[in-house]
Amino acid sequence: MNDTKTGSEELRARYMQVVTEMVDRWAEGKPLNTDSGKANGYFRLTAWLLEYLLLNNSLPQGVHPMPEGRDRFDRTEPSFPVDFDSLTDGFVLPE
Repeated sequence: MNDTKTGSEELRARYMQVVTEMVDRWAEGKPLNTDSGKANGYFRLTAWLLEYLLLNNSLPQGVHPMPEGRDRFDRTEPSFPVDFDSLTDGFVLPE
């Protein structure tokens, strides 16, 4: 079995913990999606943030709109803004 990871997979694994911690912080107090048990937008923000980190190798700053999405039942989920200045406060990327 080959356990070799590509650079992208290594970065993804390295960033995933901090992404999860940030998105969990963002989700605190937000209403839960009854189908997933997570806050509405949780998985969209997780995917967006991970992709941002992989492309930029830095934390986002300012307010970014999360794109409109679709849930697993093909229902529209609206766009929403995320203030990354407050969300990323206290977080650093692992080296």
